[in-house]
Amino acid sequence: MIFKGSAVALITPFNENNEVDFEKLGELVEYHIENNTDAIVACGTTGEASTLDDAEHLAVIKYVIDKVNKRIPVIAGTGGNDTQHSIYMSQEAEKFGVDGLLVITPYYNKGNKSGIKKHFEAIAASVKTPIIMYNVPGRTCVNMSPALVAELAKIDNIVAIKEASGDLAQVAEIARLVPDDFAIYSGNDDSILPLLSLGGSGVISVLANVCPQETHDLVYKFFDGDLKGSRDLQLGMKPLIDALFIEVNPVPVKTAANLLGFNVGGLRLPLAEMDSKNVEILKKELINWGLNVQEETC
Repeated sequence: MIFKGSAVALITPFNENNEVDFEKLGELVEYHIENNTDAIVACGTTGEASTLDDAEHLAVIKYVIDKVNKRIPVIAGTGGNDTQHSIYMSQEAEKFGVDGLLVITPYYNKGNKSGIKKHFEAIAASVKTPIIMYNVPGRTCVNMSPALVAELAKIDNIVAIKEASGDLAQVAEIARLVPDDFAIYSGNDDSILPLLSLGGSGVISVLANVCPQETHDLVYKFFDGDLKGSRDLQLGMKPLIDALFIEVNPVPVKTAANLLGFNVGGLRLPLAEMDSKNVEILKKELINWGLNVQEETC
């Protein structure tokens, strides 16, 4: 298992020129380690990987690996809709010493069942690093069936799935079919606890960007047998989670980070500023959860 608990899907900070702000990135890494985040995912969807060029993408991955320095696992987002490019990015991340790879199902060209299977097989064969498959039909218009997940779970270095279908019946069927040592991670912050109850190992979380300790605690209270404590956190943070997804991710969470004084900069087009009404909803839920919203933000 690459990690157990809460992995943050880390935002990528930009400076005033909309370039990667590596100093701020280092501050975020330290913040998460200090607040008990269990692993860091660099260059996932929340990290705006789709608008990072290859040099930036790999530089962010290497920087995070070096900054973390083996204190917690680092997982690199290296998937895409071009198998050969995914292989290249995965191999480069492996050279840096990454602990795991997060590989999304191909999007836009989508792929049929045999194509998706061959896609993951080819990437897995090209590296030795453990792979987490990422199933997120809402973004890719592709849903990995439990049977396909179980087939791919037989490959030695395909060790987990980030499941963001939102279908708990599907999660249950995956859990029934895969080996006991195959990890299932929630890709939805609003249903971490239900997935844990089906045998999940944790979450790859957007929420953890602003609530790292609470997201860690939600998972570990469940593992420690404090079901009420875990449930109270899941339900208590539900309004904030909803606000963090009131617009397409990562627009709200990056806005939230700025509202909390992290000064992570803006977004890259085609992502742009939140609607002002939605910002007010987000502010309200941050304050309701007891977070310190700054009057002036970057």
